[in-house]
Amino acid sequence: MTSRHLLDPELVPSSQEIPFISFSTDKLPQLRAEMLKKAIAASTASENPSVATATIHVSGSEGAPAIRVLSYRPVVADGPLPVLLHLHGGGFVSGSPERKGAAHRKQCLELGCAIFSVDYRLAPETPFPGAIEDCYAVLGWLTGNAEQLGIDKSRIAVSGESAGGGLAASLALLVRDRAELSLCFQHLISPMLDDRTAIETNTSPFAGEFAWTRENNAFGWSALLGPDVGKVGTSPYAAAARASDFSSLPPAFISVAALDLLMEEQVDYATRLVKAGSPVELHLYPGSYHGFSSACPRAEVSIAAERDSQSALKRALHG
Repeated sequence: MTSRHLLDPELVPSSQEIPFISFSTDKLPQLRAEMLKKAIAASTASENPSVATATIHVSGSEGAPAIRVLSYRPVVADGPLPVLLHLHGGGFVSGSPERKGAAHRKQCLELGCAIFSVDYRLAPETPFPGAIEDCYAVLGWLTGNAEQLGIDKSRIAVSGESAGGGLAASLALLVRDRAELSLCFQHLISPMLDDRTAIETNTSPFAGEFAWTRENNAFGWSALLGPDVGKVGTSPYAAAARASDFSSLPPAFISVAALDLLMEEQVDYATRLVKAGSPVELHLYPGSYHGFSSACPRAEVSIAAERDSQSALKRALHG
């Protein structure tokens, strides 16, 4: 069943231009290389003398390799900076921190913050819990080195899109449960939250036609969880929707595309947070698909989504 008639008119051209990507284990190396090449080129073209950038290598958890982190910060800063800990998208199997380089240079100036983007390990080479432990290790490093880094450890927000949004939500749960570190905010853009979506067939018939398909969603979750995908007992640190306790979590911003395959799990997640007494700002953008604001940034709905997102981050980091 097609959902083309439900698309925002401004998004129709971009929906037709999205390249169809079919994930498979044998295609991953080439796909990753092509994506990284494009991301580096776009990031390099956005270099700005007002933004200091650096590549950092952070020690991973015991027995794990060092984690590459890209940092962005205003050259001129007055006092310790709030922090945006960014986790990139890519279905758990692809993507890199360079992907948002241009956006992060602009964002760190607009928000007056430091941004640290994590090159976490990818599946299927590194299944759960590799990626989430990488993210936790970087948060621990930021907290432990706050003074030297010139950052405010009491104002660290986690942000991510798609798989990165799922990791961000899981990181908030892990931080709460381990009670060693803290986060002030979770900023979730079209997050992957529930592995059960990979096996369910009763989701909206109008969802998942564009950008993030049912096939790719199943591949991403299977790469992360192996044969346990969709089964009872999946850890909430892999799929945040599996949590049973949503109390005592940091405030959340959740951005949802109406035609996204993951729309229902995202709205349900927001509802469960609200019922647990957690502050939530939920935005549902009509006529939009997974990743719409990146695919068509000049559309009115994309501009609205970006405005809402930036406003929420500004309040969280400077409120």
